[in-house]
Amino acid sequence: MAITNLLASSNPVKLDAFSYFSSLSGKQNHYLTCRLTQTTRRVQTSCCNHETSLKAVTSLEMHEADTRRNCDGVGILRFLKAKSYLVTGATGFLAKALIEKLLRASPEIGKIFLLMRSKDQESANKRPYDEIISSDLFKLLKQTHGSSYEAFMKSKLIPGIGDIGEDNLGIESEIAEMISEETDVIINCCGRTTFDDRYDSAINVNALGPGRLLSFGKECKKLKLFLQFSTAYVTGKKEGIVLETPLCIGENITSDLNIDSELKLASEAVRKFRGSEETKKLKELGFERAQHYGWENTYTFTKAMGESIIHSKRGDLPVVIIRPSIIESSYNEPSPGWIQGIRMVDPIIIAYGKGLISGFCADSTSLMDITPVDMVANAAIAVMAKHGSGGVQELKVYNVTSSSHSNPLRFGELMDLSYQHLRNSPLGETVIDLAPMKFHSSLECFSSSVYNDIRKQERDSHISTLSKKGNRRLDYFVSLARIYKPYMFFQARFDDTNTTTLIQEMSMEERKMFEFDARGIDWEHYIVNVHIPGLKRQLFQGRSS
Repeated sequence: MAITNLLASSNPVKLDAFSYFSSLSGKQNHYLTCRLTQTTRRVQTSCCNHETSLKAVTSLEMHEADTRRNCDGVGILRFLKAKSYLVTGATGFLAKALIEKLLRASPEIGKIFLLMRSKDQESANKRPYDEIISSDLFKLLKQTHGSSYEAFMKSKLIPGIGDIGEDNLGIESEIAEMISEETDVIINCCGRTTFDDRYDSAINVNALGPGRLLSFGKECKKLKLFLQFSTAYVTGKKEGIVLETPLCIGENITSDLNIDSELKLASEAVRKFRGSEETKKLKELGFERAQHYGWENTYTFTKAMGESIIHSKRGDLPVVIIRPSIIESSYNEPSPGWIQGIRMVDPIIIAYGKGLISGFCADSTSLMDITPVDMVANAAIAVMAKHGSGGVQELKVYNVTSSSHSNPLRFGELMDLSYQHLRNSPLGETVIDLAPMKFHSSLECFSSSVYNDIRKQERDSHISTLSKKGNRRLDYFVSLARIYKPYMFFQARFDDTNTTTLIQEMSMEERKMFEFDARGIDWEHYIVNVHIPGLKRQLFQGRSS
């Protein structure tokens, strides 16, 4: 069963439209109580606020202490003006947020070329309108430009047929020449994000795709920067500190790994297996190879391959790799709680809120490293300005994460805050007796718990077997727990020295306009007043569409 890692994807995780809803009161939970004792360190927020304050004391202290910066900061707006970009994965969650902020912050930017998989140019031309221009995400731009909004967007967004999974990106020569003449920055947001993906497909896109895009970048006449979005979990490390260092085979990746050999192995498996068995076997192969080399799943393993290929092939091209953690709904921009699809932690919140599960296989103290999508977009823009303005031609890594600080979010707290919201504001009109979430230390305990939950829901407790629907539900949640287990017991922290240094180099005006200091996140406000309401809007929108 495919479980999607939605760190940066627009594809929703399905819950088979189970329609059990929740609410009700209960005692104050441990993590919520601990969080409430820290209110003296916070700026108070209200569910009536339309904008979230990021002025936590820790951020203010850093701002006050940093008096050495140049008044111009990094020069973000100056850099953005008249620059043109090539963006892959443009209709995905992260890329759309990035495009929106670029156009809103600097209407004077040049063109944004969109590499899009389409059967023909007519379809490629239609996709930006259907999936970007018509999106509610761009409502502030609509208000700003009024009747000229569509004309403005069409003048900036230039779609072209292409696919990083194909040689030469599958771009027609005429389009390729135009892009190579005008592009200043390449931004690779594309990737296959399914944890248990087919090995051949994941290698082709996540490992080889960045190399193909990099080769194209070397042909661009005035390219100033190649920006690769990866994942904070790309190193496979589960404990200690995850550093902001590039991945290189023979250094921090074992020299036993040979990407050409892995590609050959996957290709042989494609030829060997046919029919319904093919996908299953190729998924198993990806998981086995990832485990063999020390990674948890096919997604992070092949993303690590992609990083290593960039490292070995970039030459003197300036490259930045941004490694976000779990990307969730926006904190502030362009509106609090904007989300596309169901992200990584959301299937758990939804299932719990609907009464489908009463617990999960997790350590309540594990670090749940969530970063709002608008902060990731803002960090990317600041990074582009810093490294795209000339100077040292290096490869720099930025961990855009939240667990590095003194106020990290833990899984138990996330679910306590979800409980606090959902007991008073359920996911639907049907009322259930929602209790605080239970945490199971093993898959066996969790499986037994889900089995009992389903039996109660089917109201046939005297029958020892589940219905077909009940068995499908059980298989789904056990599969979800098995694949999520490494993240539910995660104790490592991410070093963010480069990210913090960049913030310190920004002017106060830049910090306000391009906010990504995770120290300012008020987790209670974000989960209760921003994220879950945004998730509800996404669910109800999905039902009405």
